[in-house]
Amino acid sequence: MTGLKIRSGMTRLVPYAFILPPMIYLMVFMFWPLGRQMYMSLTNTRIINPNRGRFVGLGNYERLFEDPAFYLSLKTTLVYAVLAVIFGVALGTISALAIDRPFKGRPIVRAILLFGWAVPNVAASLIWLWMYNDRSGVFNRLTEMLGVGRFGWLTSVDLALPSILATTVWQVAPFVMLVVLAALQSVPQEVREAARIDGADGLSTFRAVTLPHIRPAIQLAALLVCVWSIRRFDIIYLLTGGGPVGTTSTLVVKIRQTAFENHELGMASAYGAIGLVLALAVAAIHYAVEQRRMKWMGR
Repeated sequence: MTGLKIRSGMTRLVPYAFILPPMIYLMVFMFWPLGRQMYMSLTNTRIINPNRGRFVGLGNYERLFEDPAFYLSLKTTLVYAVLAVIFGVALGTISALAIDRPFKGRPIVRAILLFGWAVPNVAASLIWLWMYNDRSGVFNRLTEMLGVGRFGWLTSVDLALPSILATTVWQVAPFVMLVVLAALQSVPQEVREAARIDGADGLSTFRAVTLPHIRPAIQLAALLVCVWSIRRFDIIYLLTGGGPVGTTSTLVVKIRQTAFENHELGMASAYGAIGLVLALAVAAIHYAVEQRRMKWMGR
């Protein structure tokens, strides 16, 4: 009897034994550094003496909210993230629908479309840096051939952000295409055929049959693209460094500038905390929309 009790107790502990390693990993490598960063945002820690920061309460946040550069970087981050989601998800979804049906050369087309996702961010930045080059870039050669002259794609205050956005969409759209393409495999072919036999045209079949099946995948892809865009640093920094005149300086670029140029780790942590809140807000919106959809489906 005692042996059975011990064995039953051990059985109940097995699930905890499995989740203990990932919990320890998250505590050590995620929650502890995150908590450390949040505390640092309440201090005046400087990079030249990172262990001697003095507690200043909400002083860093007061400075942050009084700084016009913060609102510019916040606006740039939101515009960049929203447009990356809109264009990246739209282009990826259209590409997935285009190559969903079998046709000659589909594997080659699919490989070409996936190229942007497969290229590392640094290599992609170098490719686009060459294409945007003022003197020898392919875009300026095309505009010269069209007779409209040259453009400073990365040095103009009007063109720098759209140019970075084009690079981002080129990279994220193949990922969205992959996600939507996988979701399209779950759409029952017999339902599609039944809709066509009933006389539904392509658009009606898409709205009534295909879209409800792929909508969760599109929402998930939109969430991931949005969060990635909020925290994206490499492409923006390599293409423009946050310029010109701060027009492409997102929150992440401001974190680097504040920490390593101004040497203010406490202030940089405050920027990081705002970025974290922004990402959590996006995740909360996605969760609320998903819960609402599940409730509607359960009726």
